[in-house]
Amino acid sequence: MAEELPDAAAFYATAQGEVALGLVREKLTQIWPDLSGQIVLGLGHAAPYLRAWREGSARCLSATPGGASAWPGVGPSLSCAVQAHSLPFSDLSLDRVLLVHGLENAERARPMLREIWRVLKDDGALLVVTPNRNGLWAHAESTPFGHGQPYSAGQVGRLLTSSLFRVERRDGVLYVPPSRHRLVLRSARLFERAGRNLVPHLAGLTITEAVKDVYAALPLAPARRRFVVQEAA
Repeated sequence: MAEELPDAAAFYATAQGEVALGLVREKLTQIWPDLSGQIVLGLGHAAPYLRAWREGSARCLSATPGGASAWPGVGPSLSCAVQAHSLPFSDLSLDRVLLVHGLENAERARPMLREIWRVLKDDGALLVVTPNRNGLWAHAESTPFGHGQPYSAGQVGRLLTSSLFRVERRDGVLYVPPSRHRLVLRSARLFERAGRNLVPHLAGLTITEAVKDVYAALPLAPARRRFVVQEAA
């Protein structure tokens, strides 16, 4: 993973950040409404979003590229520094992985996704949140979403497929412009409804849910050679 975003925590402490966090977290909980008894890993800078499942899940873990999380409400015992291409978790040990501020900042995206594939249980799922290259938030450098490499929904899907995942669902969020103006922030839900109906391809963020494609990882059985014996004339 690339260097830590030093302004991420400060952004979520602003009025603009709180609005963005609320809209995104609401969409995430619509996709994963109940994670009771499950082990959830937030990878990248996902700690603010984990609060949605912290009460019901068996455990929420926050793994960042820069060290123990400084996010309020996430204890240091539940946070760790990681190398994204070498996660410190056992094979088949996690039920869910949420990747936020991770893929677009990854120096090596495919090795990171393969590590996520390794640590997920066979029936586990991955939720990837990335800046939409067609949206406004990917160009807002004053926010964490304006850094790194933005992706289209199709690009995320192809990357996941090549990393042995199967895309189950695509969605979008943050149709509200990346403005700090109070009137815009107060009208955020109106922007969300209008954007979803009128310009669904212009969401600020793309959300992709994927599951492990276990069968794609199985080696093909060697083909049997068949010899045709011809009778001599």
